[in-house]
Amino acid sequence: MITVLKFGGTSVGSTEALKRVANIIIAEKDDKVAVVSAMSGITNFLVSALEDKNVDLEDVFFKFEERHMNVAKELFDEEHLALFTKEFNERLDEFKTLVADKENWSDPFFKDNVSSQGERFSSLMLAHLISSMGHKSVALTAETAGVYAVGNPLSGSCDLKKTSIGMGMNVKPILENDIIPIITGFYGINEDGKPLTFGRGGSDYAASAIGNALDADVIEIWTDVDGFMSADPRLVPDAVVIEEMNYSEAGELAYFGAKVLHPRTIEPARMKHIPVKIKNSYRPENPGTLIHNFRKKRDELLKSVAMKADLSIITIRSGEIAYRPKLMAKAMEKIGEVDTVYGLSTSLSTMAFLVHNNDVPLALSGLRGIDFEDLEGIDIKSGVTLICAVGDDLLDRNGFSGEVFGAIKDIGANIEMISEGASDVSLNFVVPTESAADVIKVLHSRFISGGQ
Repeated sequence: MITVLKFGGTSVGSTEALKRVANIIIAEKDDKVAVVSAMSGITNFLVSALEDKNVDLEDVFFKFEERHMNVAKELFDEEHLALFTKEFNERLDEFKTLVADKENWSDPFFKDNVSSQGERFSSLMLAHLISSMGHKSVALTAETAGVYAVGNPLSGSCDLKKTSIGMGMNVKPILENDIIPIITGFYGINEDGKPLTFGRGGSDYAASAIGNALDADVIEIWTDVDGFMSADPRLVPDAVVIEEMNYSEAGELAYFGAKVLHPRTIEPARMKHIPVKIKNSYRPENPGTLIHNFRKKRDELLKSVAMKADLSIITIRSGEIAYRPKLMAKAMEKIGEVDTVYGLSTSLSTMAFLVHNNDVPLALSGLRGIDFEDLEGIDIKSGVTLICAVGDDLLDRNGFSGEVFGAIKDIGANIEMISEGASDVSLNFVVPTESAADVIKVLHSRFISGGQ
């Protein structure tokens, strides 16, 4: 059996956190592969440095080295510190050489290369820590492990077929020799051998892709929370951990607001029916959330409610646009240039898109390039929040949307946009941001905690 364990930035961000993670990995009885993020704050630090036109590179490298070496000095005795420092300096020299060559800065994948450097050092530190505890371990980068990616800069997807071959050649032989591989998350390499990142938070996705490629028996996502919750506990103090979900439910919550899991994590696991567990590295004894094909039927209408704020509705008004599918398709193509479209609604004479506030200028730029006949206008409504309500077989429950919207009416909140029917496990709708917290509270009270 093979278990893939993924650890995020806070789980590898300090001396105590790294020790905790090492013990979790060692305690796993099956063959295990760990996938790690950069130490907390490192990726943001590197991205900020790239965006600073007056950046002092010497200062960047000094702070980068200081952060890692301060932790290393607390972790290792003199002998193991010397072994770690040797490999650390080799990787740091490669990093400095990359940045020193100004021609590299014009490479479309340069930002991918720099922003993924943190994982190369956190994986090295964790592997040396496990070795210092008497267990054989090796640090592998995406290059040496064989994690392959396709796509555009800063927005790659894992090439699962090639990665499966890479894992078979590079990782499985290591497992057969009872060595624990520690693999970089967040990125793969494209056909030219250049790093290509999977988007912010992409280490969850990387772990799922590696689990898919290894035909793992389980993928464990270790984070700093106990699992998926019935609501954000900061808004709803009596929110509870959801012990079990199916892939669709977890995917909807992750995509529409729950920050426990990267939304793209589900699909590689679902493809091979690999269970995913969400676990808390600070409380490993807690069961967490199990995500798989099956689910237990529950009596309450909803299982969880989540929200995504900082959104805007862009509405196109054009006479009888519903009878002009080519025009609708062109509008969708142009709006598709933004990072994510969270909702779409149509009527006879309007099309409405839900996008992040930051994507509004790009969306408008694309739409204004279209020659709309009889275009009446483009409206923008900001200050809205998407609510995602997840439950079992919602489409088969007579009147469920009426019950939900009735509860919202009772608190005096208005519904700006509705998305129902695309998924049988979720109802998604948009409310003014000032009403969002109250909506979450009333739905949780009436349909989740009230039904337990």
